[in-house]
Amino acid sequence: MRKHNENDDFRRGAPWSVSADGCRPDTCDPVDRCQYPGRRYPQHKNPTAPVAGRNSFTEAQAKERIEKAGYSGVTALKLDDKGLWQSNAMKDGKSVSVTLDYQGNIVAM
Repeated sequence: MRKHNENDDFRRGAPWSVSADGCRPDTCDPVDRCQYPGRRYPQHKNPTAPVAGRNSFTEAQAKERIEKAGYSGVTALKLDDKGLWQSNAMKDGKSVSVTLDYQGNIVAM
């Protein structure tokens, strides 16, 4: 009998794949992800966020991501010179300043 191989799961159409570093997004420790700040792991926020860099989100995409994160009343949305989308929004009845970086991290202050 042949041993189980991670590639068997991939061939069967598992909902995840193993990255080049051998990390499966559903099982790797979030701390390991910090070694690769350019990678996007939507379920984990980069602890150094917001991260400056070339941002490819359009204004509409930035607003949609912020709203999906639970913010409402997104106003004054502007892309700054560091590649960070800055805006004002409401969450839990409080007005906050919100930043979206190129990795998709959302930080409220």
